[in-house]
Amino acid sequence: MSAADRPAADGTRSPTCAIGIMAKAPQAGRSKTRLCPPLTPDEAAALSGAFLRDTAANIADASRSAPIAAYAAYAPRGTEALIAAHVGAKTGLVLADGTAPMPGDVQGFGRCLLHAIKGMLERGHAAACVLSSDIPTLPTRLLIEAAEHLLAPGDRAVLGASDDGGYYILGLKAAHAEMFADIAWSTASVAEATRERARGIGLPLIELDPWYDVDDAPSLSVLIAETDGYAAPATRAVLGELERTGGLAELVALA
Repeated sequence: MSAADRPAADGTRSPTCAIGIMAKAPQAGRSKTRLCPPLTPDEAAALSGAFLRDTAANIADASRSAPIAAYAAYAPRGTEALIAAHVGAKTGLVLADGTAPMPGDVQGFGRCLLHAIKGMLERGHAAACVLSSDIPTLPTRLLIEAAEHLLAPGDRAVLGASDDGGYYILGLKAAHAEMFADIAWSTASVAEATRERARGIGLPLIELDPWYDVDDAPSLSVLIAETDGYAAPATRAVLGELERTGGLAELVALA
């Protein structure tokens, strides 16, 4: 952590927004298992690694237009080197395995998300976002918009909903544990429940344009055909190789 990332002696924070990719090390049989089939475990792991590389590069691009600090919020402990190999030396690492003390009503994946938010804020940033690792083509402008909204005066949250009812980004200026309490994770109600939590604590919520997660065969078909978002060169390279070897023949026909 640089001196610029530490809170000042008077308690002020760096006027930066941290964006942390919720990252797990790409490993065959553990990564993108819902894409198997049509992919093999090795192919799914290769695609997972490409998603991480492109998402880290996308944050780096956004940081040229807004004061953004890039992180990989990783789990489990001990996979730092595997994560760093994909996100690069300019992306900080923050543990997000949910082992930090949490309120009793924050359970499951919510513990990891809150752990990540707390970890980034503790590094002295004025705001922090948790970002999906399944969105390689997310338009860069949405990352910039998230940071700009969060760095404006006043407490607020920023939410980017996913097409499946979850969200691809959630940004906060303070670690409001209520935003992660009593959520049925991995369901179509996550985004709406998060909106309800914000209303319940009187926290203004700004919504970004929706985007899609790539976590199953139908959404992979969308990715293959989609041309509107971030260029995602690493992902496109892996998809190109899979097309050449026949691994995506079924999905290409549907795209």
